[in-house]
Amino acid sequence: MKRIVFLPVAMLIFVIFSGCATTKVSRVDSDTQIDLSGYWNDTDVRIVCDSLIKACLDSPRVTQAIAQKGRLPVILIGSFRNDSDEHIDTSIISKTMEIVIFNSGKADFVAGGDTRNELRAERQDQQGNASEATAKTLANETGADFLLTGSVKTIVDRAGGTSTRTYFVSAELSNIETNARLWMDQNSEIKKVIRRSSSKL
Repeated sequence: MKRIVFLPVAMLIFVIFSGCATTKVSRVDSDTQIDLSGYWNDTDVRIVCDSLIKACLDSPRVTQAIAQKGRLPVILIGSFRNDSDEHIDTSIISKTMEIVIFNSGKADFVAGGDTRNELRAERQDQQGNASEATAKTLANETGADFLLTGSVKTIVDRAGGTSTRTYFVSAELSNIETNARLWMDQNSEIKKVIRRSSSKL
């Protein structure tokens, strides 16, 4: 009998204490380095993008290409592949590089991917639905001079409860007309040692 009474009481106590659990959120400066899981995070994006963007803008070949054009070169963002062993949103890397290079005043960008498809669909729609005076002309896009692409790769080494993760982030700027590489670089500054109490890494 005592057992029968004890079980509902124990369950009631569990429910009460579970309901008292709270979530605490602390705001921190966006530059604060926080490593919780040991995987790719916002600090890594900052370190890698700062390094690669500086290398690109300081490249003698890029500087020479800008001078030869006599105008700002036009860049198209291509694919930044995730070839690592974890989920990484590489669009954050490519978009960060695009924003900083654009704001440097050293290059212009044209839309690619889904944005370009939406623009083309809108222009096509305007041909039959907008007034002749305001409809935008077809086949009048600005052609890009260069294509910016890249990738993220990882090397993982494990021994017991300890592992190291090294990230290799590469970026390349290619001439669209000739396929020649104008600039390429790789950042491998991100290396983490992760120690866990369990053997599951």
